[in-house]
Amino acid sequence: MSEQRTTPGPTRGGPAAAAGFAASDDGARPRRYLLTMFPYPSGDLHMGHAEVFAITDVQARYWRAKGFDVLNPIGWDSFGLPAENAAIRRGEHPAVFTEANIATQAASIRRYGVSFDWSRRLHTHEPGYYRWTQWLFARLHERGLAYRAAAEGNWCPEDRTVLANEQVVDGACERCGTAVVARSLTQWFFRVTDYADRLLDDMSLLEPGWPAHVLTMQRNWIGRSEGPDGEHTYRLHDWLVSRQRYWGAPIPVVHCPACGEVLVPDDELPVELPHLAGDELAPGDVSPLAAARDWVETTCPRCGGPAERDTDTMDTFVDSSWYFLRYLSPGYDGGPFRPEDAARWMPAALYVGGVEHATMHLLYARFVTKVLFDMGLVPSPEPYARLMNQGQVVNHGRAMSKSLGNGVDLAAELDRHGVDAVRLAMLFAGPPEDDVDWADVSPEAMRKFLARVLRLVPADGSRQARPADAHDLRRAVHRTVHDVDGLVEAGRFNVAIARLMELVGEVRRAASDGGPEDQGAHREAVAAVAVLLSLFAPFTAQELWERLGRTTAVAAHPWPEVDPAYLVTAEVEAVVQVDGKVRDRLPVPVDVAPADLERAALARPAVARAVAGRAVRRVVVRPPHLVNVVLAPA
Repeated sequence: MSEQRTTPGPTRGGPAAAAGFAASDDGARPRRYLLTMFPYPSGDLHMGHAEVFAITDVQARYWRAKGFDVLNPIGWDSFGLPAENAAIRRGEHPAVFTEANIATQAASIRRYGVSFDWSRRLHTHEPGYYRWTQWLFARLHERGLAYRAAAEGNWCPEDRTVLANEQVVDGACERCGTAVVARSLTQWFFRVTDYADRLLDDMSLLEPGWPAHVLTMQRNWIGRSEGPDGEHTYRLHDWLVSRQRYWGAPIPVVHCPACGEVLVPDDELPVELPHLAGDELAPGDVSPLAAARDWVETTCPRCGGPAERDTDTMDTFVDSSWYFLRYLSPGYDGGPFRPEDAARWMPAALYVGGVEHATMHLLYARFVTKVLFDMGLVPSPEPYARLMNQGQVVNHGRAMSKSLGNGVDLAAELDRHGVDAVRLAMLFAGPPEDDVDWADVSPEAMRKFLARVLRLVPADGSRQARPADAHDLRRAVHRTVHDVDGLVEAGRFNVAIARLMELVGEVRRAASDGGPEDQGAHREAVAAVAVLLSLFAPFTAQELWERLGRTTAVAAHPWPEVDPAYLVTAEVEAVVQVDGKVRDRLPVPVDVAPADLERAALARPAVARAVAGRAVRRVVVRPPHLVNVVLAPA
């Protein structure tokens, strides 16, 4: 199918994509920061990725067409247990599994036509990134917000690590489903409870742009109530951040017999992981790092005496609590990000991701942002101005699962139907927040629609010989552009696609090889179709654009301007009665306001003659079709 082909300019993956979709950040245009919850590299992309990437790509392409300088970066949340467990099974280092999957996913994202800025790409497992995760830990420690304490924790016997309360669902590990047991360990915590009141009170800043149910979930999780100790009490506990596993950011602390806990100095960061692989990673009662004695044994940065490194690593939620700030200053070596970059771009204009992160990732990111705000490094105490949660992709009403045999392979669907058809089918299935049941989705119908779109300008340049009305066609185009503008802004992508389909039908019916005026209107209409379609189906839109003889990239074309004259609604005939008798008729817009209709009716000479100076008791207005003037008794 034509939409799978590689097209010129910014729609091509690789360096051209980075150049075409990188934010200029030169102040020439208003800025918008668009953020997608970054993926974990466990295998290739799945149908959930297909949905969230399609949603964010529509928004990015729309904002660019509307004249915004859009920052739309991509990266990978690449530490974590799946890679470590795979490394144990395969007898290799976790980076092998991680980096192979990143390469696979990156290729699939490029194939899918997502307009990310690849120049800002990050991977949380790289020392150049987790150096700054360790820097963040140090700043929290200095402010008394990171502390180590003996506590009874949730121990997962399968994954051999402790879990935060948020990672336990109905008494079981949310990752593997194993029942957790209580175990006492000395562990690291972030003092998120110190920010409980602000996490609650600052929700007033989020109410205009966040789903109400997400804010309710966070309020319930924090659980502020007044005790009998007139004090406030909370359901929220401090954030347990230490894990007894290898594949994570090492905690930048050494334990000295003379000095106690000592932070590794900033100029010695990152504390890099030693190279462990295969059986060396096997989990036990303590972290596998404890066995790496050449790495563990070190000197105290304060007194120079013998000391040992902390052998826990940080929960991956620490990595994802600040990654959106590293995107702002890729490669910057003077800190995790430049404060001036944060001042220009933060808070993110829109964040798109799953609601399952409401009481973990989203809450943690809010906490870290508030700490950085207190340090004067970010301009807002909240990281995301607007949040959009996409629904799940299910099959026959059930979550996709290999065990249920109802999984859908994204790559196979792309091979079968084409990239644009799958994107359109996903977006047309319903509002972004609703679940998508793949059993009810028809990418084949979308493929046929795209074929009809391309026939608007046949490859040989021929035209169908049917008459067209230039004014009516332009009216249809301008009204559709106006409607799609508002629908995309509101996130109603499925309705926007429906309006575009209606326009394609109008243009097909109006195709003509008649006079210059009709031909000009037809080409204008097809060009508008290409620009609007480029939000949803970029490859087909580019091919249509090229068939019109355009040599630029349709993705770089500005949003079509709307002439208000074409938005004037059609007129209808309003009947004017006086005491129930028809006295006049007048043309009015179909959306005429009641007051305007009453004023126009009373100004008519025929109505004035019928009233003949008598008092008007009331005027009944039924816009746009009827006005009845009721007179007082003579």
